[in-house]
Amino acid sequence: MNERPEIVPVGELPPVGIVPRKMHAQLIRPERYGEPDQAFQDEIIDTPAPGPDEVLVAVMAAGVNYNNVWAALGYPVNVIAARNKAGETEQFHIGGSDASGIVYQVGSDVQNVKVGDEVVIHCGTWSREDPHVKAGLDPMFAPSQRIWGYETNWGSFAQFTRVQAHQCLPRPRHLSWEESAAYMLVGATAYRMLHHWTPNVVSKDDVVLIWGGAGGLGAMAIQIVKAADGIPVAIVSSEDKREFCMNLGAAGVINRKDFDHWGPLTSEINETEHFVEWTKKARDFGKAIWDIAGKGNNPKIVFEHPGESTLPSSMFVCETGGMVVICAGTTGFKASVDLRYLWMRQKRLQGSHFANDENCKGLNDLVIAKKVDPCLSRTFQWNETGTAHQLMKNNQHPSGNMSILVGAPAANLGRHT
Repeated sequence: MNERPEIVPVGELPPVGIVPRKMHAQLIRPERYGEPDQAFQDEIIDTPAPGPDEVLVAVMAAGVNYNNVWAALGYPVNVIAARNKAGETEQFHIGGSDASGIVYQVGSDVQNVKVGDEVVIHCGTWSREDPHVKAGLDPMFAPSQRIWGYETNWGSFAQFTRVQAHQCLPRPRHLSWEESAAYMLVGATAYRMLHHWTPNVVSKDDVVLIWGGAGGLGAMAIQIVKAADGIPVAIVSSEDKREFCMNLGAAGVINRKDFDHWGPLTSEINETEHFVEWTKKARDFGKAIWDIAGKGNNPKIVFEHPGESTLPSSMFVCETGGMVVICAGTTGFKASVDLRYLWMRQKRLQGSHFANDENCKGLNDLVIAKKVDPCLSRTFQWNETGTAHQLMKNNQHPSGNMSILVGAPAANLGRHT
């Protein structure tokens, strides 16, 4: 019988099912809040044990998302202080909201996975005792819903991660470990935005306008729309991103720098002169969509996340009865719309936040069917965890998604696609 080791080096694994007493983890601590390349540091801590409905997964690779840039900065939420206020005692944060790995230990109530299973992990968590969840309602609306690896601890930037069993899905076996770790958070977020909000779901020949087409979210959205036989129109900020979007299946690409009407509306929009001037520029933007999709083919869905600078135009170009669906505010949170277009054209402005189990499965099935590629653009070493997040903070990261190797071999280290 194998004895339980004290610890194993990063990049190595003990026999399946044998859990070391301690593990390496890239920790953020309150005294290091600031630039990500300084906030993340490798420390050795006790390996956590799973609860009855939880699973301990040996992390093979971890995905990189902007939420742990925020965690490193301690802004806009001090995630450690928030959890301490809720009664948790750890004075550190283990980030990471995407992972691929191998199940090493399961709780007493777990039935959907077993030791040795290869899995990808989604980041939606909630209490199974939450009355909302027990009633069979969408758990993403439940008071107990939290994002694993950001709003909860024990994320994927560690040799072992503790997750709720329902977070585990089968790993697409045609992908590498690092590719498997790169897609779930952005992919499932995009899937819910495009397939959840009935009746505004993407269908055959629907035009979908996709902001940030070369980013992690946008790259997933282009492929999801294409898989539904829709018409994805991507928006980018530079010409060097055009080919990337076209290769993913975009029907066409618009460079937002060809237009200058961005930004929130002010009360001046109520004045005829300003209304006419802004509307002319917005119509020029709409014509660029028609040049790709055909005259009169307005977007049935606008896939939003910049927010403050783009929402007025998104609402303007959206088709009557269509939907602007938004999951972030990367250009700012004070968004504005001309209400005349919202009510008279009966358009929908819908907020969307990550995904439930059904949404995640829907996305994972598309990946398994090879209809959605993870768009892995670069893979980092374990000791480059802070570097990867610093690149993201500085907007110097490559198009697509990034991963960090943990337990997986370094076969594709630093690879760009």
